[in-house]
Amino acid sequence: MDPLLEEKIRDQIRANKVLIYMKGTPEMPQCGFSYATVRVFDSLGFPYAAVNVLEDPEIRQGIKEFSNWPTIPQVYIDGEFVGGCDIVQEMHSRNELRPLLEAAFAGTAVQS
Repeated sequence: MDPLLEEKIRDQIRANKVLIYMKGTPEMPQCGFSYATVRVFDSLGFPYAAVNVLEDPEIRQGIKEFSNWPTIPQVYIDGEFVGGCDIVQEMHSRNELRPLLEAAFAGTAVQS
């Protein structure tokens, strides 16, 4: 992977408590998996950022190499790769996602 691209991805992840690499935007997802992922996060009320991989082919391919995960969306919480849509939905159904978000935002004011 190009070192500059890797650093760009690292910077994006570091700059956000929750970051979703997705197809489209939270307001207009461009695939069902991205839509389902943002719906989970919207339901939990924690802020998150998103990167539209359709706008940047380098990021679209680079994030797959960076995480060693072949599909989009990809979710990072507090700098750690969590997984894609299926994993996020499973964690949410098991009530494992909210505690992870609460820990990530501990000590910060969160507006839902």
